[in-house]
Amino acid sequence: MVKLGHLKTARVVLSLVFFGLTALLFLGLASVIPPAFTDGILYLQFVPSMLAFMHGAALGAAGWLFVAALTVFIGRVYCSTVCPLGTLQDAIGFTAGKRRRFHFRTAGRLRYAIVAVTALLLIGGSGLLLNLLDPFSAFGRILADLVRPALVLVNNTVAMALEQFGHYAVFRKQWAVLTPLAVGVAATTLAMVGWLAARRGRLYCNTVCPVGTLLGLVSGISWLRLGIDHDRCTKCGRCERVCKAGCIDLERMRVDTGRCVACYNCLAACPAGAMHFENRWRRAYAVQADQGRRNFFLHSGASLLGLAGLVETNATVLQSRPTTIPEAVTGPVSPPGSVSIERFTSLCTACHLCVSVCPSRVLSPSILEFGPSGIMQPRLNYRASYCNYECTLCTQVCPTGAILPLAPEEKKRTQLGVARFIKENCVVVTDNTNCGACSEHCPTKAVRMVPYPNALNRPLVIPEVHADYCVGCGACEHACPTKPFKAICVDGNPVHATSKKPEPKALERSVDDTEDFPF
Repeated sequence: MVKLGHLKTARVVLSLVFFGLTALLFLGLASVIPPAFTDGILYLQFVPSMLAFMHGAALGAAGWLFVAALTVFIGRVYCSTVCPLGTLQDAIGFTAGKRRRFHFRTAGRLRYAIVAVTALLLIGGSGLLLNLLDPFSAFGRILADLVRPALVLVNNTVAMALEQFGHYAVFRKQWAVLTPLAVGVAATTLAMVGWLAARRGRLYCNTVCPVGTLLGLVSGISWLRLGIDHDRCTKCGRCERVCKAGCIDLERMRVDTGRCVACYNCLAACPAGAMHFENRWRRAYAVQADQGRRNFFLHSGASLLGLAGLVETNATVLQSRPTTIPEAVTGPVSPPGSVSIERFTSLCTACHLCVSVCPSRVLSPSILEFGPSGIMQPRLNYRASYCNYECTLCTQVCPTGAILPLAPEEKKRTQLGVARFIKENCVVVTDNTNCGACSEHCPTKAVRMVPYPNALNRPLVIPEVHADYCVGCGACEHACPTKPFKAICVDGNPVHATSKKPEPKALERSVDDTEDFPF
């Protein structure tokens, strides 16, 4: 006979495992997690998996179907176990104290209106509302835009303090590049979710979250559902007081299965064993409950603050006066592996997992670069950094398939955009002095220095862009020291192309190995 207290224990343990592993992904610690666990976590996320499946039906993108099938079998275990935002709500609710008392609430129609509007916008080509309300993406933005910058600040503060005493065990991390819009959205989401969790339990899941509403509809036909044994129930009210979904109606002796999030608090709280599972497809059966010790979450919600990050800038500025020609790029640069901007914006849920794992911090949430429906979707921000030539981390973690996996050699030939030289802004022209920072940082040598005739007859060289070899990594733009406008910028390709293979550089001079060494 199954002890119902053990069901709650199993649910708590599993939810903490999923929460912890998901948090490690967004905090940039994916390397400590075996790839199999990472793949499993992303596979089971409902909205990312569904979007990936819609754009290419495959078994590897069918995680949402598995979640739906599991819901048909035993209800909304996704909401209580897999969803990291759900676990965050439980943690916040737990820290709110044991004095909270829930009661049955009549289900409103707002949740269906939100799902309908979300679906209509998605059909119309805008995933903005879905991106904002998807629980996995919302949780990711909270960690990537609020928690991670705070941790980097603490880490670097400790590192700088230890350096004063000659200790270097803690090394500095690159400061996060924060977008006010993304920080504001993440903070607003956290405030709303936190307030509802502290006051009303899982009201967010049953009113705002489209995934919760959809799975609630599916759970209406589930095989195993919670019910109340009329003969055993004493109407003590303990089950209703611990039901964070507010779905137990003792007056009518029923459970609103569509809103039940399968937390199993009621099973552990009922002293008479009246709460039981019912097989709605064939017959009802009861499982005896034992009083047991109550199990609580092992961690508490932390205060999350949006902290301003510092952006590394070039230390040396060669120009004698500000530049005057705006870059006016023709389009934003989407991440490697996204294939095209249209494809990327239709699949990306702005979860910011790629932003979290990016070691150079070049990926930043967009504002209107991708249009109104692409708000907060990541773009390559070359003012902040540049895309590492060897790096493919963002292509390995995307849960929706908006960024497809790329092998290192394939990534090196993927042309995200093309560099464009703005001669009037270059210090070679304005100050008659050599620079060459763009060429020095170009990994493919698409930017080459050529002689520059000038009135003073100085031996100057000036950049020349060979577009066929450019991969649009932005190293040249980031390295360019001119302000406020750069002398070289990258125009994003609407559809990614393939660049020519870099030519091997010949030795500048031959070495006579017959002569003695000069030292």
